[in-house]
Amino acid sequence: MVLDTNSSPSAFFLSGIPGLESVHPWLGLLFCLMYIGALLGNGALLFAIRFDHALHNPMFYFLGMLGIIDIIMATSVVPKMLDIFWMGSPKIGFNACFVQMFLIHSITAMESGVLLAMALDRYVAIRHPLRYETLLTPQRVTQIGLVIVARGVLFMVPLSWMVRSLPYCTSRRIPHSYCEHMAVVKLACGDSTASHLYVMAGSSLIVGSDTAFITISYGLVLQAVKRLSQEAERLKAFSTCSAHVCVMSLYYLPGMASIYIQVFPQGTPPHIQVLLADLYLSLPPMLNPIIYSIRMKQVRKALCRIFPFVKGLMG
Repeated sequence: MVLDTNSSPSAFFLSGIPGLESVHPWLGLLFCLMYIGALLGNGALLFAIRFDHALHNPMFYFLGMLGIIDIIMATSVVPKMLDIFWMGSPKIGFNACFVQMFLIHSITAMESGVLLAMALDRYVAIRHPLRYETLLTPQRVTQIGLVIVARGVLFMVPLSWMVRSLPYCTSRRIPHSYCEHMAVVKLACGDSTASHLYVMAGSSLIVGSDTAFITISYGLVLQAVKRLSQEAERLKAFSTCSAHVCVMSLYYLPGMASIYIQVFPQGTPPHIQVLLADLYLSLPPMLNPIIYSIRMKQVRKALCRIFPFVKGLMG
């Protein structure tokens, strides 16, 4: 395909997963199943939180925020990926590309913020159980949610302006399945150093500070759990916290690996880089509700009450 060039292209062209074009249809099936699982799992979880009064507390409000974020995250990438894998339609409009970039990167920042809020919620619940309801009121939970959204949006506004203002006068083919920041700016014929430095500094600051506070919170939580007098209380606390830790590991480890492999790609095949980035945005949204359903008795009971057929599936 011959692409004309100018400084204001009308569209970009996504490559899917370079080097794996022959298996695109099968990869499309895999990502489609993960997407359906993410929609059904998170949808059921949100429905249970909305209509089961036993789940009307701060922990599950934060879990609901995570479910909404996971649905938006998967929806921002998977439908276009399926368009590429199944329909052979790699074209994405210039503005649509930057909207997708904005959604993906702001949503990932919001997810990190929600995971931090969930860690702090467990800290308050276990260290200060008698003050839990007064410290984390519905109004305060709403305020925390708004701060998380504002942080994600404000992080992306300068980056979006920097990337969109660059001249794109070379190839318009993005060697990726979605409009990932680093893949897009490589096509610019202007100096993209500022955007590179901003995204590395901003991402490291957000992820670094969030993981540091999460680690401190769970360290204090573990100390408090060990001091609980009843074994049933300890097991319940460990079950809830282990679910959170599993979800956080599922988010942070592949995410950081994906970022640094793209920054320092030496020896890593391009298709591995792209496939890891695709899985990072598609796999956690599907697995998160499964982890919570398996590890948290309150969620299992709520799902069984609202969806009776789930009881048989969960044994």
